[in-house]
Amino acid sequence: MTMRNSPLITAAALDAASGTESLWSGAGRRRSTLRVLDVRWKLGGPPGAEEFAKGHIPGAVYVDLDTELAGHGAPTDGRHPLPDIDAFQASARRWGLNDGDSVVVYDDVSGTSAARLWWLLRYAGFEDVRVLDGGLAAWVAFGGGLDTTSSVPVPGTVELAYGSLPTLDADAAAAIAANGVLLDARAAERFRGEVEPVDPRAGHIPGAVSAPTADTIGPDGRMLSPDRLAERFAELGVTAGTPAGVYCGSGVTAAHLALAMEAAGLPVPALYPGSFSAWSNDPERPVAVGAL
Repeated sequence: MTMRNSPLITAAALDAASGTESLWSGAGRRRSTLRVLDVRWKLGGPPGAEEFAKGHIPGAVYVDLDTELAGHGAPTDGRHPLPDIDAFQASARRWGLNDGDSVVVYDDVSGTSAARLWWLLRYAGFEDVRVLDGGLAAWVAFGGGLDTTSSVPVPGTVELAYGSLPTLDADAAAAIAANGVLLDARAAERFRGEVEPVDPRAGHIPGAVSAPTADTIGPDGRMLSPDRLAERFAELGVTAGTPAGVYCGSGVTAAHLALAMEAAGLPVPALYPGSFSAWSNDPERPVAVGAL
């Protein structure tokens, strides 16, 4: 499994790697163990652990987004602040991760929750991680089997440290919106301020550009082709040399937009972890409404 060609993996490629004790991670690199992590989560949807118990990719370990991929803080920290690095490392070790492993993450919503784990692992310095393109539906459509037994891995010893990807605080997000391109991954109607189901104020960060991450997904539930993604981001004003940032409601789907940018061959953008949930909870921060 080689990295930096694409942050995605197909169901066929995962199937070819599954069932082997290890796989080559690239020319000149040592053999690495394949780890499969299930990140099923929907805001207001059925609990992911229950869905996992009904059937998952064989050998997968369940990851709880709310408790393992997010911390807890004040409203101005956002609804899903980043977990403390020690807590995140402890979770990764519970999943059985060791340095040098190959990791595939998946969900049942076309990667829009699994991307949170992809981004966090990359941010923490873990290189060999990919998202299953199309998620569980693609695995089933391919003919992959499902398991209902839980896999309890031997605890791992991975060492993680944050800082390997760029992030933004509120001031930096405002600066990117003014001097680069700040992409808003939420649905367009939330960007325009027509609806706001969870955050205290409706609208968007002034100067941001509406870029719903759902528009990066094709009708088959898989990511659009790299060429189509590159065209889409170019239309939004983002090319390889553009200072770019991404945000959403709470930093989850923003990670999926970052995933789409890397799939398009672009650098991973700076991500605003607090996103609009943090911004809108700060009365000193202005909020814009409308299409622009």
